[in-house]
Amino acid sequence: MSESYWIETLGCPKNEVDSEKLEGTLLNGGMTLADSPELADLVVVNTCAFIEDARKESVDTIYQLNSVRNPDSELVVTGCLAERYGSSLEEALGNDVNSVAGFGVPVTLTKKQNTSEFDLLNLPRPASNRPWGYVKVAEGCDRICGFCSIPSFRGPQRSRSVSAILAEIESMDLSEVVLIAQDLASYGRDLNETANMQELYEQVSKVVKWVRLLYLYPSSLNEGLIETIGSSPVPYFDLSLQHVSQPLLRKMRRWGNYQKFTETINRIRSLNDKAVFRTNFIIGYPGETESDHDALLRFVEENRIDWCGFFAFSREEGTYAYSLEDQVDKALMSERLLELSELQDSIVSAKRDEIIGEGVDILVDEVGIARSYREAPEIDGIIKVSSHLPVGEFASVKIVEAIGTDVVAI
Repeated sequence: MSESYWIETLGCPKNEVDSEKLEGTLLNGGMTLADSPELADLVVVNTCAFIEDARKESVDTIYQLNSVRNPDSELVVTGCLAERYGSSLEEALGNDVNSVAGFGVPVTLTKKQNTSEFDLLNLPRPASNRPWGYVKVAEGCDRICGFCSIPSFRGPQRSRSVSAILAEIESMDLSEVVLIAQDLASYGRDLNETANMQELYEQVSKVVKWVRLLYLYPSSLNEGLIETIGSSPVPYFDLSLQHVSQPLLRKMRRWGNYQKFTETINRIRSLNDKAVFRTNFIIGYPGETESDHDALLRFVEENRIDWCGFFAFSREEGTYAYSLEDQVDKALMSERLLELSELQDSIVSAKRDEIIGEGVDILVDEVGIARSYREAPEIDGIIKVSSHLPVGEFASVKIVEAIGTDVVAI
């Protein structure tokens, strides 16, 4: 009987891809997926370390799985927490885990033959069990954003070749590909060739009907890329704005301001008035004033972004922002988060009401659940459809009802 594994994944879509790559190596090594962590010979926790809450969740998950796993199994911790804290994490976890493995270390049972360092980016992955999939096009980041610790443990940007990306996509047999990276719009700048995001997008669009980009740094969003995305079947723009106050953005070591971001959004809408926007904002960055907060409220209300995430500032060791003065009180952060979230909820509700009666093309993700170009998988709303529509197929439907972030179609 073959040995079995269980992988628990925390954090962002990039971690999901890493876990699939790990799964591919385990399957190629003759292992099988266990029905539960309690029944697995090897339990892997792919951790997140981006902010304090993510680290706490990762540690809690490690201890929870350790409490339920088979005493004869092995528990391996990998991912960002393992890479960021390494030996100190291994020492803190003690006998609760069998090993802590960074990004370049194979995850396997110790009694199996160890292998040389491998490259997660280019490992094979198993067949997808859903009609869409994330594809990571680069690792690391060259930015020096004041709040972000990712470059310290993910390293500088390292782009994959167009051919390697296309080969992976063609092997996955997907209806929608979601391209991801820490700094997606900067794809290809580190390669000794002319590869760039626009070229990659156009190449991927030849083999997959829907292509979606997640997390675009606004200063890298050139006219060519805007026109390419805006005229595609998925005019969805995920822009990494983080704030709109220029003084605060400078303290974040970020580009842009209220006016520039508004101009970008208006430019895109002038090309395609059906374009959809997603962004994230950090609330309570050191020095954020009431005036800064009011400007963000005005921006959200004026631009009516389709989907917004608001996150309380997390003070991360080793970042520029860690030692900044004027740290914002957590209670005040919570008040500002609530005010913005309530405003955004009203915008989302109104926008969902606006599409009632509209005909849309959808991709059926699972029985009774679908999405249009407006909804990115796992993070936006969904479209509830007839259970008779086949999973993995495209269909044309009519929106008949809105329920919060979700809509119903027939």
